[in-house]
Amino acid sequence: MTDPRTSETARSRWQERYDAALDKGGVRDTDFTTLSGMEVAPAYGTDESEWPGQFPFTRGLYPTGYRGRTWTIRQFAGFGNAEQTNERYRMILGRGGGGLSVAFDMPTLMGRDSDDPMSLGEVGHCGVAIDSAADMERLFDGIDLGQVTTSMTISGPAVPVFCMMIVAAERAGVDTGSLNGTLQTDIFKEYIAQKEWLFGPEPHLRLIGDLMEYCAEKIPAYKPLSVSGYHIREAGSTAAQELAYTLADGFGYVELGLSRGLDVDVFAPGLSFFFDAHVDFFEEIAKFRAARRIWARWLRDVYGAKSEKAQWLRFHTQTAGVSLTAQQPYNNVVRTGIEALAAVLGGTNSLHTNALDETLALPSEQAAEIALRTQQVIMEETGVVNVADPLGGSWYVEALTDKLEAEANAIFDKILSMGGSTLTSADVEGLAAATRDGETPVTKGLLRGIEEGWFMSEIAEAAFQYQVALEKKDKRIVGVNCHEESVTHELEILRVSHEVEVDQVRHLAERKSARDDAAVSAAIQRMVEVGRTDGNMIESMLEAVRVEATLGEICDALRDEWGVYREPARF
Repeated sequence: MTDPRTSETARSRWQERYDAALDKGGVRDTDFTTLSGMEVAPAYGTDESEWPGQFPFTRGLYPTGYRGRTWTIRQFAGFGNAEQTNERYRMILGRGGGGLSVAFDMPTLMGRDSDDPMSLGEVGHCGVAIDSAADMERLFDGIDLGQVTTSMTISGPAVPVFCMMIVAAERAGVDTGSLNGTLQTDIFKEYIAQKEWLFGPEPHLRLIGDLMEYCAEKIPAYKPLSVSGYHIREAGSTAAQELAYTLADGFGYVELGLSRGLDVDVFAPGLSFFFDAHVDFFEEIAKFRAARRIWARWLRDVYGAKSEKAQWLRFHTQTAGVSLTAQQPYNNVVRTGIEALAAVLGGTNSLHTNALDETLALPSEQAAEIALRTQQVIMEETGVVNVADPLGGSWYVEALTDKLEAEANAIFDKILSMGGSTLTSADVEGLAAATRDGETPVTKGLLRGIEEGWFMSEIAEAAFQYQVALEKKDKRIVGVNCHEESVTHELEILRVSHEVEVDQVRHLAERKSARDDAAVSAAIQRMVEVGRTDGNMIESMLEAVRVEATLGEICDALRDEWGVYREPARF
């Protein structure tokens, strides 16, 4: 069967693109044989089948698969103060990590300074404490931000934290226009699952729109949004819910960019995704394949993206924290290895592997190294990098991919109806026409679902059903409800000293006493005044950060201006 547009087959078109990449040095010069020395092809399929690098990218974004470039090993880390986390980053990079991912402590995630009374007892405990640009300088001391890609997992106060990273890069002499990395920023999933917001949805979306505009113009390689399904899955959703809610959030951000007059082919490549890799091996692989396919079709057919890069769904994966158990914790190494392999076979672009002790505490250095080595064993020893989408064509995997896509479409239809639309996910032309007319049908549904608590109740029901299955032993977890006997001894876990908080508060006080308070007050006031207009707030926020305004001061000024969001009580 040939493509009606050409006399070429899908296989031959793939071969042309693979050969072109080979000629340009886009294929790594390494051994691509089995352990026994058997030659294997870069990809497998029929003349009629979809091939890697072809729309809708079910089988991956690139014709070369991991032969062109392996996934980035991006280990998530942060604890204590900036110096302690910097030391862990140097360890990760020194032992083969390819990128960094910053974990922030709870006060930072909530836009509070370390000396805020609400921060007492929490400073440095679930991530690193960042109060100002000076902390960001210490965090990346000796690490070239112009060379290392950095992901920052923070949403509510993401924009001021981004500004602090920019200022730290400026002070280090880095060309900020060349920065590459990812900022999570995804506020929809906070209302749906994680609950780390500052304001109501509209002010947050305003800041996100400003950030999208700024990055598209000033830092084209930087990804200002990582649409996160990870936290949705960790809250208890099913795989189909994670898939659908995450992609719907992404559609909402596309509608936001279009409402700002941005070109989808310019801003859409700056959107990335973050998924959970859970322990059901084949379901997870199918989920990742379905995600690429759905995103590509909506971006092309509904939102009008013409370039492949704008249609691509790039994603980071983290193995499932919720699958880790305190009982028999060494079993977590096995779980993480299986989950990581599922992410790789699903075509992830970057990956974090959880440490065996993360259900008890932040990872110890030894546990962090084992997690890193887990990825390296998969990459270097298993041969999975040799062939793109090696499970493509599997009857089971293909059927699961189709089923997850169908379940996601049914959820999209529900979201559209909640927003008052009579359209469905199948009404591609109608959705495209509505978007061209400036309508935001998915966003309206998302906001209505958040307001009514629909997402939260659906996730809660899924979590409840799974818990019932565990208690009835229909679903089993080794060491928890079966095979419970063990000789496992207690682990040595990482403990963050109270002195971290004492030192952080002292450093913050010293910093505040050494700065120009009048300049800080004036810069924050200018930022608030810009916020009362239609102007972009990023430059004014950068000015506040440059004079050492703190995260709490910036966020408090915006809380005073926009109010604090409190989730309505629901029963």
